Amino acid sequence: MKNLDKELILEYIRASGPGGQNVNKVATAVQLRFDVVNSPSLASDLKGRLIRLAGKRITADGVLIIEAKKYRTQEGNRAEAVQRFYDLIQKASEKPKLRHKTKPTKASKEKRLKEKKKRGEIKKIRRDRQGFE
Repeated sequence: MKNLDKELILEYIRASGPGGQNVNKVATAVQLRFDVVNSPSLASDLKGRLIRLAGKRITADGVLIIEAKKYRTQEGNRAEAVQRFYDLIQKASEKPKLRHKTKPTKASKEKRLKEKKKRGEIKKIRRDRQGFE
């Protein structure tokens, strides 16, 4: 994971929202950028899962952008951005469980057909009654 730190690009920007005079002059928000597509540190299957998990946070060029502006200090926001990045990597590194196809049991098939037959009978009775009304 240490070689991932070298690939991270941290940019400090001014945070939006409330904060008084300080928000207009101090760049405390952090924008973390990581080039997922061109990263030599990640395996190709991990890259695919990471791109899928990142959703809107990934650009068309395959760059992951994480913004952190929760804290009033650069250090706090930097730590949060890096933590969120590693949490995303951790989540992407978990391989999804394979789904094994199963067939419906004989009893479930029979139950389904029985219910269909019963429903059909109800509709048939309704159809036959319409002439009397």
